[in-house]
Amino acid sequence: MLLVKTKLGPSSVHGIGLFADEFIPKGTITWRYNPVFDVGFTEEQISTLSEDARERFFDHSYLDKTQNKYILCGDDLRFINHSTTSNITSTPDYDIAARDITSGEELFCNYNDYEEGYFERRNLNSKTFSKNQ
Repeated sequence: MLLVKTKLGPSSVHGIGLFADEFIPKGTITWRYNPVFDVGFTEEQISTLSEDARERFFDHSYLDKTQNKYILCGDDLRFINHSTTSNITSTPDYDIAARDITSGEELFCNYNDYEEGYFERRNLNSKTFSKNQ
């Protein structure tokens, strides 16, 4: 669950983005996995969804190899966008500010940091996925 104040807004990179709503100093843990708040789903559970629902689900979740489940964040973290020059360093368990982040700045993470093979698993080209690479 998010541990810093954020807001949603139009992203210059892709659709809706997650923005800092306060100054976030470098080294601040910005999000931490919480099993009560962030829900895990198995491949079998996801396979029961319609194709459109599965596609949308995969847009907003990540695979936690330790749990062997796809995690859907229970808050607005699911709107964080990808960049290879991210200001957030991600793991399956927590995110941390890689540098000072100003209020109003969009938060970015590298999807491959918390899910190895993120793009391949979704048949996406990581080189053309984001304008903010």
